[in-house]
Amino acid sequence: MLDTTDKKLINLLQNDCKQTTKQLSLQLNLSVTAVYERIKKLEKERIIKKYVALINKNKIEKSFLVFCHIKLIQHSKEFVTTFEREILKLEEVSECFHVSGDYDYILKIYVKDMDEYRDFMVTKLTAIKYIGSTHSTFAIEEVKNTSSIII
Repeated sequence: MLDTTDKKLINLLQNDCKQTTKQLSLQLNLSVTAVYERIKKLEKERIIKKYVALINKNKIEKSFLVFCHIKLIQHSKEFVTTFEREILKLEEVSECFHVSGDYDYILKIYVKDMDEYRDFMVTKLTAIKYIGSTHSTFAIEEVKNTSSIII
């Protein structure tokens, strides 16, 4: 399992994964080699799955955030499998969760504006078979958004 140093290392990398092993070693009171070996172990164990660049959505005209709740007409394996396969193809959908409650799925969708969302709904999303209903909620302001999971 993870020791205290691993946890500190993960938190440091989540804050800035472009830090050098030298910078990390100074913060952790470890040798550069020890930090390197710990990072490799975390990657090998898939605790660290990948490194990404977080993009300013305003700069790329993708700042209109929509949470779309989807209800399938039925919960058969064929319907679920088909829906999930098709949703993976939609670049506008950044996240998709199979959930409990009134709806079956919640999608996180980034587009330029309301017109682009309408086009997405009409031409792409509702073209997927087996969707019974949708409910869209539009983000007014981002209060908190982090990719970090502090451990």
